[in-house]
Amino acid sequence: MATFKAVRIDKAEKGTTAALTQFDEAELMDGDVTVAVEWSTVNYKDGLAITGKSPVVRRFPMIAGVDFAGTVLESSHAGWKAGDKVVSTGWGLGETHLGAYAEKARVKGDWLVRLPDGMTTREAMAIGTAGFTAMLSVLALEKHGLTPKDGPVVVTGAAGGVGSVAVALLSKLGFQVIASTGRASEHDYLRGLGASEIIDRNELSAPGKPLGKERWAGGIDSVGSTTLANLLSMTRYGGAIAACGLAGGMDLPSSVAPFILRGVCLLGIDSVMCPIGPRKAAWERLAKDLDHAKLAEMTKEIGLADVFDAGPKILAGQLRGRTVVRIS
Repeated sequence: MATFKAVRIDKAEKGTTAALTQFDEAELMDGDVTVAVEWSTVNYKDGLAITGKSPVVRRFPMIAGVDFAGTVLESSHAGWKAGDKVVSTGWGLGETHLGAYAEKARVKGDWLVRLPDGMTTREAMAIGTAGFTAMLSVLALEKHGLTPKDGPVVVTGAAGGVGSVAVALLSKLGFQVIASTGRASEHDYLRGLGASEIIDRNELSAPGKPLGKERWAGGIDSVGSTTLANLLSMTRYGGAIAACGLAGGMDLPSSVAPFILRGVCLLGIDSVMCPIGPRKAAWERLAKDLDHAKLAEMTKEIGLADVFDAGPKILAGQLRGRTVVRIS
């Protein structure tokens, strides 16, 4: 059987090891579609897997990478044939199923979404899991009934992957966007994406009151912990916050006050096991609502060997926007 380049994670005596190596095709897991992977990305979960700082990898050996875009090589699935352009995010890729940092991936056809018309595989991974999550968050806020006339919306971790796409999407849809970041150097970047106001993340990271001054109609949070608690406490009557990340911690030191006194809603966003219907809807909206020029502005390109350097950087909050990984 053939071999191909892959970032392989193995169990070590203490923690894990990660290396770029040749992977035997015979070791690929079961699936009815084999894909030639062209592009992947660097997401927060990828950083955890590469560094071993959190036990996100739950089988060994593992190929890292939670999302990919590429071309179908072989398929026994009725929905796919050789030559189809596809995207896959989540479903345990890079955690329980061999992932995307490789020249080949074998997955279930039900995990794939057709590449939207007018979008390249590189652009799909410039969006990636982070942008897909941001779109799911926007859709959840829309389903709640939030519109631009209801008032401003806040985005935390705004210079990161989820935050950058969220700012660009919300501003394109007509919302006044308040961007929260701890990086003063990124203010011009965020204004270029469409932020009308920028606040320092320190305003939201210190313990606050159960109810604060009403500042926004809704928001998208990728931080969690005290930041999310403060967002909820400052959300206007009937508003909603979409929670999709935990960069600041898994805890939520809040109270019931925002929920029972202001009717605020906390909307949970999961991109990993999201059903195929909402997945297709999100990708269709991304193709329509995300400005290609803004996507290009927020995107940096690296090679497969560079993910070892990028992993620690994304955990430290040192990567701006989106990072695409050129696989071959």
